[in-house]
Amino acid sequence: MSDELPGLDLDRLRAHLDRERPGLVTGPLTAQLVQGGRSNLTYVVGDGARRWVVRRPPLGHVLATAHDMGREHRVMSALAETSVPVPGTVLLCPDEEVLGAPFYVMEHVPGTVYRTPELTTALSVEERRELALRLIDVLADLHALDPERVGLGDFGRPEGFLERQVRRWSKQLAASRSREIAGIDRLAELLGSRIPATRRNGIVHGDYRLDNVLVGDSLEINAVLDWEMATLGDPLTDLGLLAVYWEGLDEVEENPIARGIGPRYGFPPVRELWQRYSERSGADLSDVEWYRAFGFFKLAVISEGIHYRFARGQTVGDGFEHIGALVPRLVAQGLAALDQEA
Repeated sequence: MSDELPGLDLDRLRAHLDRERPGLVTGPLTAQLVQGGRSNLTYVVGDGARRWVVRRPPLGHVLATAHDMGREHRVMSALAETSVPVPGTVLLCPDEEVLGAPFYVMEHVPGTVYRTPELTTALSVEERRELALRLIDVLADLHALDPERVGLGDFGRPEGFLERQVRRWSKQLAASRSREIAGIDRLAELLGSRIPATRRNGIVHGDYRLDNVLVGDSLEINAVLDWEMATLGDPLTDLGLLAVYWEGLDEVEENPIARGIGPRYGFPPVRELWQRYSERSGADLSDVEWYRAFGFFKLAVISEGIHYRFARGQTVGDGFEHIGALVPRLVAQGLAALDQEA
């Protein structure tokens, strides 16, 4: 571990922890930057006896609303006593003077993040199915929670959620438009004209997928991570986006988004996960293809934004050179999903 990491001053962190949580830290702090994430910065910090995790926005971030530390801290604190596993929160620091940006500290949770084929193929086919079903069960448990009862009744605006989501991502597309992408405007138009009636509202994770959970040695889900996009709204948006990660990139060899999962790697098909979710939650999934199509659109817009910045030398990341070629495929699959829905 190193005590010289961009964005993390261990002396200032230690002083803040000693002031806000006296006695928590009992030895010199060391830290390590966690690789894999491309949004907020994550560090594992230890004092020789215990370990914690520090989360802060990326260096030079512009939009505070896109990296809201208070949002992540609040939702995990609210879920602490529920059936949804989350790390315990230690403290939130909104004062930018300490580390140069707001940050929070949470308990370190052991577990494996399955984000590569090497990791997932080390599991047996039976283990892959078991892990997939546990992943979908936790999502159903999250969506079953009453936001009011866990103190999140004002965490978002469920009314008009789907309409706002289509508008939001259409605006994001306009902000990073630098080339023609066949069908993407048509996809946005069709999504806007076919918005389904929301049957129930709940807590939405916003980016639920296998590599955003920590998995224990017995394949239990130890913790759900990366709550920065969480809100209140139509929970089936989580189900649609999970389907995109699960199968939508299945035949793409070089993609930096989701690797080593889906039927190609011996996991059950997404329709089996949908059936499990429906049985566990009682949800009506008759409009699920719309949610899958919206997931393709959302991921296409995010990917196009990354491509836009990468092409201009404004961002770096493993596999980013391939992400531009991924966008037309995502759009085509979104349109195909709407054809099934129709």
